[in-house]
Amino acid sequence: MFIDTHCHLDFPEFDQDRDAVVKNARDQGIEYIVNIGSSLEGSLRSLDLTRKYPQIYATVGIHPHEADSFNEKVKNKIETLAKEEKVVGIGEIGLDYFRNFSKAENQRALFLSMIGLAKDCGLPMVIHCRQAQDEVLKILKDAMPIKAVIHCFSGDENFLKECLSLGFFISYTCNITYKKAEGLRSMVGATPLEKLFLETDAPYLSPEGLRGRRNEPLNVRSVAEEISRIKKISVDEIAQATTANAKEFFNLK
Repeated sequence: MFIDTHCHLDFPEFDQDRDAVVKNARDQGIEYIVNIGSSLEGSLRSLDLTRKYPQIYATVGIHPHEADSFNEKVKNKIETLAKEEKVVGIGEIGLDYFRNFSKAENQRALFLSMIGLAKDCGLPMVIHCRQAQDEVLKILKDAMPIKAVIHCFSGDENFLKECLSLGFFISYTCNITYKKAEGLRSMVGATPLEKLFLETDAPYLSPEGLRGRRNEPLNVRSVAEEISRIKKISVDEIAQATTANAKEFFNLK
């Protein structure tokens, strides 16, 4: 059994066949799905999915792209949502200096606010980091002790070592299957099995051979198979370890 620890089934790409996507994932051994909030509206939709599908849990939070529109009203609403029964984390939150859809100072203020909420609620964090490694690390170090996973890991060896030294989990997506992803595969090899998560980030980042098409949770198997090849251990071992990691981290019942 597998867990897709990060996807966006609330996005419109799934409006036409969401029931079938969830069923297909279940039929392929995806035991749980964690649907990630990236805005107030997305967090509300994620919670709706948890009520409809027993195997779906949610995180709530505001993505750094939304930082320019973040205000106290939004914060209070996210704080209320964080208390819902099937909310298992705060995220995705962090810094994105690649797209820069929001001002850096607003991204930082939002990130600090969401970290404070996570600590107040005793919930783990799902971290988004693009071209902001040093600043993300400084902010997270200052916030310790915390529980966090670095989603869709794309950092360098030093960033990986720093994150692991802080006890963080590292999550990899289907992009580790890409032909030109040798650097990323070397990071997989350097990540201890007891610190690994699997994710799809669906509808994005479909595996090699399906690029250009919508990704979905059943493809988390492709991530496990690639990690199995890299680490030279069985897919069953990958499944058991990563499922145990995610269940403990998100307190999945």
